[in-house]
Amino acid sequence: MLLKSLIKPKERLVTVQENVTLEEALKILEDSGYRCVPILDETGTIFRGNIYKMHIYRHKSRGGDMQLPVTTLLKNATKFIKIDAAFFNVFFSIKDLPYIAVLDAENKFYGILTHTRLMDMLSQSWNVNIGSYVLTVVSPGTRGDLVGIAKIITKYTNIASVISLDARDGELVHRIMFTLPADVDKTRLDRIVRALERKDFQVPEIENLNHEI
Repeated sequence: MLLKSLIKPKERLVTVQENVTLEEALKILEDSGYRCVPILDETGTIFRGNIYKMHIYRHKSRGGDMQLPVTTLLKNATKFIKIDAAFFNVFFSIKDLPYIAVLDAENKFYGILTHTRLMDMLSQSWNVNIGSYVLTVVSPGTRGDLVGIAKIITKYTNIASVISLDARDGELVHRIMFTLPADVDKTRLDRIVRALERKDFQVPEIENLNHEI
């Protein structure tokens, strides 16, 4: 389920009403510095879509009428999620958007979830700021592999986080990324890697989180 703490609520947003002109909308976009903002109905409760600065510029450069309503260039009318949406659906709905509109249980506009905020949350869940190393472990994807790998690693240390990357079509392996806690040193890391390889789990990549990028 989507966490409300990730959502920027309506009260903190720049929006435009559906009855404003393209000229008025462009001024709002230019003053705010945003490349797009939500379009709401006159009551400010119903999400109509988004207006993008680039589309207004293009319209204007072609001699278009700037007194037309902003809805003339409305985009993403169906790009929204419910506040109780499953995280899996959220992740793929927002993939190609700077943000996605969020509706409450009554289908009223609640706020937006930005692409940046979602990526920040995923980064935090990876625990890169408090980890020592990230191991990429390759497995054939057979039943019990994840449990087997975790058991080997937890003989030597706790696991700060784990992310499983599903194999693509045509690939016969899975990549599982384990973040190890900050107290794991190089000696213990080497022991973990050797133990994994003895069980035929390859470790093709090790990222040292202590090295500044």
